[in-house]
Amino acid sequence: MTKSNFSRREFLEMSAAAAGGSVAARSVLLSPEPLDTPARPMAPSDTIRFGMIGIGMQGSGLLGTSITLPGVECVAAADLYDGRHTLAREIVRPNLPVTRRYRELLDNKDIDCIVAAVPDHWHRQVVIDAVSAGKDIYCEKPMSHTAADGVAMVDAVKKSGRIVQIGSQRVSSQVCAKAKEMIAQGMLGDLMLVEGYMGRNDPTGAWQYPPPFDLSPQNLDWDTWQGNVPKVPFNPLYFARWRCWKQYGTGVAGDLLVHLISGMMFMVGINEAPRQASAVGGIRHWKDGRNMPDVQAAVYYFGDLPVYMRLNLACEMPETYRIQGSKGLLEVGGSSLSFTPQLGINTYPSYYTGSFPRAMREEYERKWHQENDEKLSKLAVQESISYRMPDFDDTRPHLANYFNAVRSRKPVVEDVVFGHHAALACHMANESYFRGGSVTWDGASKTIKG
Repeated sequence: MTKSNFSRREFLEMSAAAAGGSVAARSVLLSPEPLDTPARPMAPSDTIRFGMIGIGMQGSGLLGTSITLPGVECVAAADLYDGRHTLAREIVRPNLPVTRRYRELLDNKDIDCIVAAVPDHWHRQVVIDAVSAGKDIYCEKPMSHTAADGVAMVDAVKKSGRIVQIGSQRVSSQVCAKAKEMIAQGMLGDLMLVEGYMGRNDPTGAWQYPPPFDLSPQNLDWDTWQGNVPKVPFNPLYFARWRCWKQYGTGVAGDLLVHLISGMMFMVGINEAPRQASAVGGIRHWKDGRNMPDVQAAVYYFGDLPVYMRLNLACEMPETYRIQGSKGLLEVGGSSLSFTPQLGINTYPSYYTGSFPRAMREEYERKWHQENDEKLSKLAVQESISYRMPDFDDTRPHLANYFNAVRSRKPVVEDVVFGHHAALACHMANESYFRGGSVTWDGASKTIKG
């Protein structure tokens, strides 16, 4: 830095440590907490027996993880595509009962609960059918396909008294739990703004999944798969890439934004819908016939807290939150978080006095040092702290929490109300994008309004 561009402000900021307010750094390794599950062996009467609905990309992962949990057994699986019957048997056992009709699982008295990973446009029906049949259910995120679906799901679950866990796993992340603890302790002071972002930059990340080679109306119940949306001829791309079309999915909002929103709500301690949302975006890279944006950014008011979230399917960005408070900045990633404290006071004379005549400026600085130097010298060293948790998977504890709740009847970490509020934020972002203007949530009519 040359003398010509070395400003008075920069000189004073670099000299601040001499007047107090210095910062030290500390790093802590988080240890995984034991899963809240019983140890083997268990009595057969304590084993939770579940049925799996949907054995696609996410469902096959949930199925494989669930059966590794102590005291959890898969009794049967359902999928409209016969190839996934084979997959379910490969994961569980060769003689696993399989069917195209998920209601057979709901009628099965040997099944205690359900795990479901189906396209978004089927969430409402599967959840309502499950709880009406007396089954608890784990449903993948986003909870609902539309705001109206979410309202109906909440009503049905409350009437049934069944347990519902929604599959946004950030609420079971130990990293997010540490952030929640730090915020609740007041380490950040007053919350000013929360921002989050996530991005991908590859075809698979943009849902350009390869359909199964043998997919056809002979081994897939195409008519049932389409549900109640207007019927179209068989299209394997719709089956594999349903997130791209609003009639089946909720786009980047329901796939990625819901993780950011649910994680933010959990950490900050919010369980309500945003009162206002405004979104921008577009189909800027993946011009493959989709009708959902591949770039989307949304600004919200959760109460009076401004929240800014952005998603991108053509630029890689690690999932990150920046929670900004009056006492510091908390940055949260998938396996780490860091807190940088901020004093919020002047630790050096105001650089505005560069506009004073020299004699006035010197008098101001003399008085400033006289009034502040001793106080600043007594300030404790400000400690920047980071936490790391390598190789942590939040899906396993999230499922464990669900099965333990089924066994104990204790509340889950992400119930139907929380899931509804998180999904509403996604629906509001999509509504704002398609309407081209700001939208609000009307709690009285339970609708999104422009």
